[in-house]
Amino acid sequence: MACRISELVLGCRDPEVLARFWCEVLDFVVLDREDDGSVEIGPREGFGGSQPTIILSRRDEPEQGKSRLHIDVNATDRDQDAELERLLSLGARPADIGQTGQEQWHVLTDPEGNEFCLLKARLNPL
Repeated sequence: MACRISELVLGCRDPEVLARFWCEVLDFVVLDREDDGSVEIGPREGFGGSQPTIILSRRDEPEQGKSRLHIDVNATDRDQDAELERLLSLGARPADIGQTGQEQWHVLTDPEGNEFCLLKARLNPL
């Protein structure tokens, strides 16, 4: 028996803002809201499916230093250029982390500055 990732936890100043952003990016829904302000988002079928949920955990101060983990996303119903335009319209911003311009991915940040990458390959929807 092995483990699988069931939840990712992302500390943030405004869980509601990031919940709206990531729900639009991933076609997720809000699954739960906690009294501490945390918001759990995930696939429409809920917790325990093939995709992990994301818990947006309220933090007054961002973590110090560069995060050692980031999210990679792939478009499921359009090409990379069209998906890049969609993500930018949702509030993502380009990030320069020293790319050469030859990469097949785009480095972006969410509305709170968390880095994520838009990969080139298009995946089949689940």
